[in-house]
Amino acid sequence: MRDPEVLVVGAGPVGLTVAHELVRRSVRVRLVDQAAGPATTSRALSVHARTLEICHQMGLVDALLPRGRQIVHFTLHLRGRTLARFDTNYAELPTRYPYSIMVDQVLTEQTLRESLAAQGVEVEWNTELVSFTHSADGVQAVLRDRTGEHRQAAPWMVGADGAHSVVRRTLGFPLLGDSTETWLNADVTLDVDLPSDSHHLVHDGSGTLLCVPFPEPGKWRVVDTEDTAHDDDPVRVRARVTRRISKALGRPVEVSEPTWISVFTVQQRRIERMHSGRCFLAGDAAHVHSPASGQGMNTGIQDGHNLAWKLASVVKGHSDPSLLDSYDAERVPVGKALLASTRKATGLVALRNALAPIAMPVGLAVVNRVPALKQAIEGKMIRGFCGLGLHYRESPLSVGAPARAGFSSGDRIGCSEETERASAGWRTLYAEEATDPRWTLLCTGEVGTVSDAISVRTVSEHGDSGPGPLADPGAALRRGFGLGPDDFALVRPDGYLCASGRIGALASVLRAAGFRPSVPASETSPK
Repeated sequence: MRDPEVLVVGAGPVGLTVAHELVRRSVRVRLVDQAAGPATTSRALSVHARTLEICHQMGLVDALLPRGRQIVHFTLHLRGRTLARFDTNYAELPTRYPYSIMVDQVLTEQTLRESLAAQGVEVEWNTELVSFTHSADGVQAVLRDRTGEHRQAAPWMVGADGAHSVVRRTLGFPLLGDSTETWLNADVTLDVDLPSDSHHLVHDGSGTLLCVPFPEPGKWRVVDTEDTAHDDDPVRVRARVTRRISKALGRPVEVSEPTWISVFTVQQRRIERMHSGRCFLAGDAAHVHSPASGQGMNTGIQDGHNLAWKLASVVKGHSDPSLLDSYDAERVPVGKALLASTRKATGLVALRNALAPIAMPVGLAVVNRVPALKQAIEGKMIRGFCGLGLHYRESPLSVGAPARAGFSSGDRIGCSEETERASAGWRTLYAEEATDPRWTLLCTGEVGTVSDAISVRTVSEHGDSGPGPLADPGAALRRGFGLGPDDFALVRPDGYLCASGRIGALASVLRAAGFRPSVPASETSPK
């Protein structure tokens, strides 16, 4: 067996995403984890809209969606009163997936592992990264498994090894930030008539509980935000949750003994760099934060997805190594913004202000009477956690001139379900190009020879001209991108626009994006 081109450390959802996307692009990967086997409990539940789009790009969404429960509401309760129910509002963030799903992290990881196994890669459990050195030529790692210590050389390494990352500590990257308060998670069965298509924030007069539905009927995760007298004794936790949730809902609620309890300190920390030479960090290894809005796993998967296609492009010789600098440029600001947003979400979920029981009914009564205000709040809430509003306009990969119409360089490409149903052009883009691991070049004229890493699609009314003809009757796709005659739009493998403009400027755009001349297929095929 040949040495791997990339050593991935950590087989949680982030490491699995990195490995999956590298293997899908014919990169040799070794995936190791010090755990004895797959996780049996689920820290994360929420899979948000942007992550669902990524799952579609990875070819996994059809396997994942049936395993989850759609969430389209957020409901607030106080002492037996339902104060407000906020709906989802994706009007300004069009997507094919205008919802989140609740699905056990165990099942998300299983979906990723199954797809990886189908591509010939298995997780190597009981395999610990003991130490490593790195240089301009690659990484020399020492791994320990049941048979002892072994050396592994690899040109590249990705540390997706969690909040206590060996890779991060060895690189000497400090986690900056602070810890705030203590919360408790308890997975229980509730005999309660709360709608299961909503999260429920219930206030008992002194603090809050957040109730999050599992896909399994009757099973809920209860997040207790009151940071006094927390312990992990199942009997006391059951009694505490029963008392508080019954008071908040104004009626007796039967609560089962918890099947899982986690008492944890809410951490708000991040690093200022996510790679050093040939070593990279992703997910909790790079940023840890409050679970209030369910961002941890989603942001980690997005880190891994962002990194993997870039690393694969460099490994396969399609791009200059400078492409990898865009990983820091794009994802470090995301980690910084994430801490700010989750800090606000933490305060919202906790709601311990002494005036909250008085102010909440008054304020929410006003919101309920003013539909426009309620819709604006719903839109802001969605933008805060769904991931669809993220853009890379300041990225070194956003190389085009300002858009004349349509998307700007660095924007996520997307349309609504209604637009997709009505437009053959958009349907083709999603069905064929979004799942292609290459870049996509949409053009309305002759573009000549480009990199083998680019899928060229010639867009016209009937799809009857040029390479990769794509029919766009009614021109909805061309309008979405602002494409006129002899124009192009270059879309990155992760679905963000790199550049658009006149075809005459395409060559300079490709150079600015780090493309190398075409590599013969014999040099890029799996060995």
